[in-house]
Amino acid sequence: MAVKIRLARRGRKKAAQFDIVVADARAPRDGRFIEKIGTYDPNTNPASINFDGEKAFDWIMKGAQPTDTVRAMLSYRGVLYRKHLQLGVIKGAISQDVADERYTAWKEQKDAKIEGKRTTLGTAKEESRKTALAAETKVKEARAEAIRKKNTPAPVEAPAVAEGETTEAEATAETTEEAGA
Repeated sequence: MAVKIRLARRGRKKAAQFDIVVADARAPRDGRFIEKIGTYDPNTNPASINFDGEKAFDWIMKGAQPTDTVRAMLSYRGVLYRKHLQLGVIKGAISQDVADERYTAWKEQKDAKIEGKRTTLGTAKEESRKTALAAETKVKEARAEAIRKKNTPAPVEAPAVAEGETTEAEATAETTEEAGA
């Protein structure tokens, strides 16, 4: 019986999530499986890969063949590197202590790199949100200023009067004074 480590799809249309399962190669994609070892959600950034590394390592050492996608995930999380080191221990090329030390150092470095990517993405998202808010505020203020100018009546200026000429209001006032006097 050929055993594969593969993905089984679940989730709704256009929002897929996957279970990482160990199954008989002849079983349908979403059908029977031997053991569920984790989940994979490609909809997040970076993609969420959660699985039991010990179980995956045990199945790999027993001869289970991962599919291409699962192989990339196992490599990303260091399971295949651990297998490589373990094969070196079995052949006598290195000791178990050295293999464990190398794996631990690699794992710490990889976790730091992943966390750095998460913080970088979070910071970039926060910066883009702040710049969008500043641009939106600027547009809002410009619109408010335009509305204020539109609603404020223009000041009425008195027409300029040359020397010797009188305006209509002054002329009427003079004629009323003469008539009354």
